[in-house]
Amino acid sequence: MYPTQGRQYSVRKPPEEAARNYFSSLVLENVPIPAVGDNDVLVRIHSVSLNFRDIMIGTGTYIWSMRDGVVPCSDGAGEVVRIGKKVVRFSPGDTVAAIFNQTHISGSLKPSDTSNALGAEVDGMLREYAVFNEQGLVSIPDNLSMEEASTLPCAGVTAWNAVNGGGRGIRAGDTVLTQGTGAVSLFAAQFAVAAGAQVISTTSSQRKEMMLKKLGAKWTINYSENPKWGSQAKVVSPGGLGVDYVIEIGGPETIEQSLKAVKMKGIVATIGQRSKQAGAKSDKEVLITDAFKYPCTMRRIMVGSRDQFEEMNKSIAANNIRPVIDERVFAFEEAPMAFKHLWEQHHTGNVVIRVGR
Repeated sequence: MYPTQGRQYSVRKPPEEAARNYFSSLVLENVPIPAVGDNDVLVRIHSVSLNFRDIMIGTGTYIWSMRDGVVPCSDGAGEVVRIGKKVVRFSPGDTVAAIFNQTHISGSLKPSDTSNALGAEVDGMLREYAVFNEQGLVSIPDNLSMEEASTLPCAGVTAWNAVNGGGRGIRAGDTVLTQGTGAVSLFAAQFAVAAGAQVISTTSSQRKEMMLKKLGAKWTINYSENPKWGSQAKVVSPGGLGVDYVIEIGGPETIEQSLKAVKMKGIVATIGQRSKQAGAKSDKEVLITDAFKYPCTMRRIMVGSRDQFEEMNKSIAANNIRPVIDERVFAFEEAPMAFKHLWEQHHTGNVVIRVGR
């Protein structure tokens, strides 16, 4: 048996002062647990992991469509507690995670898939119980805890798509440049090392350099001490020719250095969009002035399909890859503090909220 009501956080569009007041837009409330249809699965959520996208949604600054009152967060893991009579993919007791775009099963992303992304227009994971169509779920790898598995749907799949999608994929002997110690960058470094690639990672502190080396990074560059880290990455790459892959997460703040690091005919996988700092070139300015100087392929990553999620899970299990979780795990009641922790960049790796009581 399970209760008839559960708790969830909803995002109420904040006035300007609320957006500044560290996620006061997150409202904790009790709601009825949704009914389970014939093709549906009821999941008791155990853990949720945050992404920068959740910060934008929580502060009302998300540039794409979002619904007032939506349950935020795309990344989470839990246990199946009830299934509809036509469900064939799962049974009660199975441990699962939800895919980011609930209808993106395989192949290329379609415009219709983007309207089914969790945590913006469709209710996400920051709740105790959730109902999903069985097609929108995957089994989690046996080697991971619930907290670790909660990091996979957006951060993990995005990194997997960045290094393995697009028809080429990272190969043994490639050189890969990752930026910082956020969730996507750490996943990308781990996947690249597992594939036999050499990893160059940028970071801002000696402590984080040590952590990156433990994950398998061959070289680290402190971007605080060396703002021209793109040129430095090219120098340390084999033959000084540049890197085969760049996992680009910073947008206007970092794209110029990424283009300086990549080799001719290399790949820059662009992910996310951070706010532009004063003095940084816009993407348009960089592309106009530098595109012909640094001939490469730029590939925009929009998470990935269920098929890619399941491929990634096989690799995680086979290589015993363990997601990096920030040392502080937050209780469900502390969710606004977790958002603040991520926003203020006090974290290393994935910021996790433990939902289950």
